[in-house]
Amino acid sequence: MGLGKALSSTYRTLKLARKSDREEFMLYVKLVFIGFGIVGGLGFLIYFVASMLMLVAGIQNANPTGQTTP
Repeated sequence: MGLGKALSSTYRTLKLARKSDREEFMLYVKLVFIGFGIVGGLGFLIYFVASMLMLVAGIQNANPTGQTTP
């Protein structure tokens, strides 16, 4: 794809673009925060399950280097 073709395509896309109204914007904001919540919840759940497994297995103060802290 040449530079001229890319610029032409970009121009056509921007010509079709429109600014969203307040209602549509608020819908996007809500969806983004729901997504943050889901991803954060999954991260917490994975971390919690991993900590419980380490607790059950008897691993204390595990770190990536494999050394235990006093």
